[in-house]
Amino acid sequence: MSQNNATNKSVAQVGEREIVITRVFNAPRELVFDAWTKEEHLSKWWGPQGFTTTFQKFEMKPGGTWQFIMHGPDGVDYPNTNVFVEIVKPERIVIKHAVFPHFMATATLEDLDGKTKLTYRTVFEENDAVFDKVKTYAVPGAEQTMDRLEEHLASMA
Repeated sequence: MSQNNATNKSVAQVGEREIVITRVFNAPRELVFDAWTKEEHLSKWWGPQGFTTTFQKFEMKPGGTWQFIMHGPDGVDYPNTNVFVEIVKPERIVIKHAVFPHFMATATLEDLDGKTKLTYRTVFEENDAVFDKVKTYAVPGAEQTMDRLEEHLASMA
């Protein structure tokens, strides 16, 4: 895996059909877990800078559907459908992205003496040519989403 230190706060690793973003948040694990699993929080930070999100369906349970539209700053809408595969409070959330590009995402939360280390791993199903294109926007998009999560966590504290 190659490393790309895009910011001082995160480490992005890109492998074969895999992107891993790691960041430590100055917030307790339970708070970070709430930000990921409660609609009133998740809807405020999910997506890259400049995006807003409209939730259509949010069933936070294994097998439940999370359907939403991300509204880009350029006016383009991006419909998304995810299925929750696994939820282990407050340690792990596994989501299957059920529309193109197809991937499995795992958010792992580790307690670091009151701070939280988040490892967000996405493994893509598409071929290498598609992944090569997707990673050009997925890596910076994930970094920006983590920035927005960090800002939201500060407002929750």
